Amino acid sequence: MMRRIFLISFIAVVSFNSTVFAQGSQVKIANNSLAKLQNSIAEKADVKKQLTIIGEGIKAVELAEKDRKTKNWPETWAIKAYLCSYTALIDDNETNADKYFKFAQEALEQAVKLDKFQSNTELIKASYHNINVKKQRRATEAFTQNDFFTAYELFKTVSDYRPTDTALAVNAGVCAQNLQQYNDALSYFIRAKENGAKNAALFQNIATIYASKFENELAIKYLEDGLNINPYNPLLTNDYINLLLDTEQYDKATKAIENSLKTDKKSKLLYFLYGYLQQNQVKNISTAELAYQKALEVDYNYFDALYQLALTYMQSANQALEKKDKQKYNAFVNRAEYTLLRAHDININHRNTIKLLIDIYERKNRLDKVQELKRKLNEF
Repeated sequence: MMRRIFLISFIAVVSFNSTVFAQGSQVKIANNSLAKLQNSIAEKADVKKQLTIIGEGIKAVELAEKDRKTKNWPETWAIKAYLCSYTALIDDNETNADKYFKFAQEALEQAVKLDKFQSNTELIKASYHNINVKKQRRATEAFTQNDFFTAYELFKTVSDYRPTDTALAVNAGVCAQNLQQYNDALSYFIRAKENGAKNAALFQNIATIYASKFENELAIKYLEDGLNINPYNPLLTNDYINLLLDTEQYDKATKAIENSLKTDKKSKLLYFLYGYLQQNQVKNISTAELAYQKALEVDYNYFDALYQLALTYMQSANQALEKKDKQKYNAFVNRAEYTLLRAHDININHRNTIKLLIDIYERKNRLDKVQELKRKLNEF
């Protein structure tokens, strides 16, 4: 973050032409104040002493503004811009600091306009820097107060001044995202990424915006870029897998889950998703069953895994029935019943669980249970 105050070089401060001094004694006084200020900063003088020196310089430069000759000198306005911008940074009196911040911006605009031969480059550069430090402080304050409009206007200005500062670009992007200005947010997030930012949340934000614009391939690309830099990051991994599933890229999703499970063996969601893919895409019921059981080892009461596991048991029961294997059929139906009853205890209002239990009790000719559950369905 940009916290330091830009210090102009001593040579740049005192290198005005002697003819200029002769024509404008007030400009000379102001310039001498700059030199004294530079020395006081180097000596780490207290703020009160620095403000006293600055006061002398501002008094002189304001007189120079009223002089018929010196009011059109770029030096007059460049000195004022620097002294006022520095005051805006060090003065603890917020009202006073804000006043000089406004003066600094006005003076800087005039200095740039008049400095046709770029003879005041150091002062102008220093003033720009100090003004942007002040803007950044204001932006941070506005951000903490959730005033994202003000924060965005300030952060984007400072980021445009220092485009390689990744923190500024990210902050501008976050503000734009909160304002739902998604194209602007993308612009600043990508600026941060291109200048070396590696934070996983940055890639997640970029992908989220692209996904919201239905540009899924770009969203997937940035998630993959993020995972290359932040391998196995859980937030990026979950978004990546979900997006692959949403876009029906099941082979890539399966591979991504398998890779993640090598390092994250406690994720019930990963086991569940792997089981779901095996059950519904690969049609590998036995592998799906094992995956759901792994998920339930992590969380015994994981409802989604219980329900899907019951479905795998019913699929296996139907396969056994086709092969006329009565023993296996009964075993799988009993497992499905037990598993569904566990699921029903967790979520008694889940309609599909109740419907599947009705199917099981009809197969078992348990008409009392069938009637009881049908009445429950009708109450919903």
